[in-house]
Amino acid sequence: MTSLETAPANAGPDGTAPLLEVRDLHVEFKVRDSVTKAVNGVNYSVNAGETLAVLGESGSGKSVTAQAIMGILDSPPGRITKGQIFFQGQDILSLPENERRKLRGARMAMIFQDALSSLNPVLSVGFQLGEMFRAHQGLTRKEAKAKAIELMDRVRIPAARQRVNDYPHQFSGGMRQRIMIAMALALEPDLIIADEPTTALDVTVQAQVMDLLAELQREYNMGLILITHDLGVVADVADKIAVMYAGRIVETAPVHELYKRPAHPYTRGLLDSIPRLDQKGQELYAIKGLPPNLQQIPPGCAFNPRCAQARDICRTDVPALVPVTGEDGTELPGRASACHFWKETLRG
Repeated sequence: MTSLETAPANAGPDGTAPLLEVRDLHVEFKVRDSVTKAVNGVNYSVNAGETLAVLGESGSGKSVTAQAIMGILDSPPGRITKGQIFFQGQDILSLPENERRKLRGARMAMIFQDALSSLNPVLSVGFQLGEMFRAHQGLTRKEAKAKAIELMDRVRIPAARQRVNDYPHQFSGGMRQRIMIAMALALEPDLIIADEPTTALDVTVQAQVMDLLAELQREYNMGLILITHDLGVVADVADKIAVMYAGRIVETAPVHELYKRPAHPYTRGLLDSIPRLDQKGQELYAIKGLPPNLQQIPPGCAFNPRCAQARDICRTDVPALVPVTGEDGTELPGRASACHFWKETLRG
């Protein structure tokens, strides 16, 4: 099948197909007699040079979607039951595993949230960085080590030449995360997925890591999918946001539009829970209740048990993800909401 035959429909700003497009993706985990529906019809896309932030509480399906894109789902018990994933115009789910394997690292890469457990504790960071070049480009160990030092310099690890033989435990959390970024960048991929890349880092180091990612993305013109539960992390780096709840996308919007006027009650709840300097001394807001059990997702809108504006239709009918329009009825670019009463939320 040619790229013309498989080209996704959601064109980028210059009219070209997106770098990546996920279409109607469903993923489930089957253990004994129980089925967990982790991803339930996800659709999103990202263009070259663009940052898509995927937001939601733990268990919303953010990371499972990323694992499905990368082809690293634990199978069994996890399996893709429906959907397509287009990368540079080709449905990669139709590729044999050896072809998928060639994509990983070379054309798409992933940064995991726990750098210490993702790095091998008994191998030096230089050896682990160099492995990418030895495996994919056939470099000698000496050549690969030189490349590793270049990468460590590129992600601003001080004294890279002296530290290339150090082990992961000898680096701070922020430095280990920089090493993970260096590993993802090693072969200059077109797409990087960063799964909670600032987890367990203090605020100052979080900002440094995010600034570094944004700088490298601009330099290499990569597509970046940033997975997080923290709206505060993405405000300055994302171009657009997809909010997930119970395995579905419930809202999409350009980043600044979403912050100004959310169109889904769940998004509004996430925004209201961000600490603010002008509310010093006040009790922090929290969305009532807990995310649903994905083995028993409630009928209708999955958010309805926690939603203050839920009505009868919310408890029976699953809302479709529909375009959000302005007062004149014109569709707002990039905006969609899966709420029966999104207009009320938008007016807020």
